[in-house]
Order: sequence, then structure tokens, then C-alpha cells
Amino acid sequence: MNTDSSASPLILGGAQTPRAALPDLPPLALYIHIPWCVRKCPYCDFNSHAASPTLPEEEYVDALLADLDQDLHAVYGRELSSIFFGGGTPSLFSALALGRLLKGVEQRIAFASDIEITLEANPGTFEQEKFTAYRALGINRLSIGIQSFQEQKLKALGRIHNGDEAIRAAGMARQAGFDNFNLDLMHGLPDQSLDDALGDLRQAIAMKPTHLSWYQLTLEPNTVFWNQPPTLPEDDTLWDIQEAGQALLAEHGYSQYEVSAYAQPGRAARHNLNYWSFGDFIGIGAGAHGKLSHPDGRILRTWKTRLPKDYLNPAKHYQAGEKALSNEELPFEFLMNALRLTDGVDAALFAQRTGLDPLSLAEGRRQAEQSGLLQVEPSRLAATARGQLFLNDLLQYFLI
Repeated sequence: MNTDSSASPLILGGAQTPRAALPDLPPLALYIHIPWCVRKCPYCDFNSHAASPTLPEEEYVDALLADLDQDLHAVYGRELSSIFFGGGTPSLFSALALGRLLKGVEQRIAFASDIEITLEANPGTFEQEKFTAYRALGINRLSIGIQSFQEQKLKALGRIHNGDEAIRAAGMARQAGFDNFNLDLMHGLPDQSLDDALGDLRQAIAMKPTHLSWYQLTLEPNTVFWNQPPTLPEDDTLWDIQEAGQALLAEHGYSQYEVSAYAQPGRAARHNLNYWSFGDFIGIGAGAHGKLSHPDGRILRTWKTRLPKDYLNPAKHYQAGEKALSNEELPFEFLMNALRLTDGVDAALFAQRTGLDPLSLAEGRRQAEQSGLLQVEPSRLAATARGQLFLNDLLQYFLI
């Protein structure tokens, strides 16, 4: 286990900036990882595994609650502002299993009165009765993995649904009582033209989701696409798709508030906003990650046992590792999240979330502003439009 003394100074330009105890702890969220899916997609680098005909629902829910029990000492007295079921395909689990899990969570940690509870779902697993039951449990937001509406593109991506099923999914979600749902849509797909990409986007907008996650396909290590790369559009086409797509989304009332997130007014994803504003989150489930702040100033990142068979093995530990973030790491860790937001964050949030003096960012800010990647606005930390495009370059100024 890596540890770091909360009293150790951050040294910049000869000055020492001690990390203070946090005056207030940030909002707390819960991420629950369901690692199974019907079939592993060739582009996917998430911790997901093809499901067997019978899922170990009961055993996994038991393990999730036992995992949560081991984290409770770090969050005693706090309440949950959001819960997110991610995967894998969480919608493979029955409403009965998810209901028992949610009840167990609420018995352990209080829910905020306006808690946001999101479930990721695949159109290929949609059943009207099941989703009506999900809504009755208190799940009040869906994130539906569409990716494309075009048969050829869906086949190339290894998706199990077709375009018609994707369109029906939104109607079924509304009929089940979900008035708040996200559609996940990719662009830059194999052999995709500008017209193809905008056609997908227009179809998604026609379904009137409250939120759209619209992002470019990237080839990630340890995936089929990494080892057997498909033919992707040229850079000029990708740029044309990005510009035209953003204009189309704005025209239809979807404001971009993060690199790949667009929402109708008041419908930004609160769970993800908590990540990007360096809030706290417990992560339970196979391979789940967490980040927890402590009143004495310590900020810990945790990660859980990755393989489902090991996670379900009572002889194994749920937590695979823990790391205390050092003073030197915190500026980068904070900004890696905050600068994804198109409007950035109030500059005062840096001290509130890290316990560090804002002056510790001074030299990095000066260089980033001179490069044209960071806005010259003392009261905020926000990337310029160019900085959003070259976020990795921007973040280099804050590496110690």
C-alpha cells in the first residue's frame, strides 16, 4: 500500500505549501460495477466479461454489500447524492436482484432526497416489464448504449442490437416512466462518412433524450480493435464530423458541458459532474475504482479485485489496492477532471477539494495561459476551446 503524509509540503519555486485539512468533505456518490455482458465488443477496454447462461445474481449482490460494508468506516454520517450502475451490462440483472441491492445500500448509507440513480442498459436487453420494475425501485435515469443506428456499423462494433431495437428502446424507457435518459453514441466509426455520422446524430436527437454522450471511437490497448485495427475515417473527416455534430446538437438545444457530454437545460448527469469536480465516490464490484477524502486532508484512491471469479471468492479480499494521493500529484489529478468541463470550475474549488494553496498552481497557470490552452480568468480554472482539443498538452503544465 502506498502512503503519503498529509503534512508533507508541496515545493514549487522554493516555496512550501502545506496541505490543509479539508474544511468540508465533497459530495459522495456510489459506483456499482456489474461486469457481465452478452458479448464483449471489439472496441471495449472496460472490465467486462461474456455472461454464462445463468448469472450469479444472489452471490454477487451479497458480495457487493459485503464490499460496501468494508468501506463504510470512511463515509460514516455522509449521504449519497448519486448512484451509477455501470458495466458490462447492468440491465442483465433482474429487478429483484437490483431491488435487494438498493435496499441494502440504503440501510447502510442515507440517500439524498433528490438522489440520482442511473442504470446503464443495452437495447438488446430491453424488456418493458423489466424496465417498469426498475423504475419502481427508484432508478430514475437510464444510460442506453446505442453507439449507432446503422446495421453495418453495429455489426462492425460487435453490438447485439439492431437499429430498430435502438429506436424502440427510447419508447420503452418513456413508457416505463423514465423521463430522464442518456443515449450513448459514437462517431469516427469504421468507414464512416460525415453523412453517416450526422444521420446517426439526427436519429438520436429525434428520440428526444435529455442527455447525449457523443464521443469518438478510439482504439484502446488490450482490445480486438487494437490488435486488428479497422479502417477509420481520415483526420479531416473526423474534424468535419466534430464541428458539424456540435453545431447540430446546439441547434436542437443540447449544450456541451463536458468533452463528450451534451444535455438539455438542467439535465447534466449529476453523477459524472461529481467525478469531474473532484467529488468523492465509493466503488464496489469487480474492478471498481473509488476516491475518498478524509477530514485530515488524506485523499485515497482505491480499486477492487478485477476478475469476477476472484471477487466472488470468499478467500480473496474485495479491495485489491489503495493509494494516498501525494501533494505533488493532486494538481494534476484535480485538473485532469475539472478541465474536461467546458466552463471549467471556480478556482476556489481547488483549495476546497485538495487542501492546497491555489498559489501552487501559479506557474502552471502562467505557462498554460501563455500557450493559449487555459483561459486568462483568475476566478476560474477553464480550458480554452483549443485547450479542450489538446487537453493532454494542457495538463502537462501541471505535472510536477
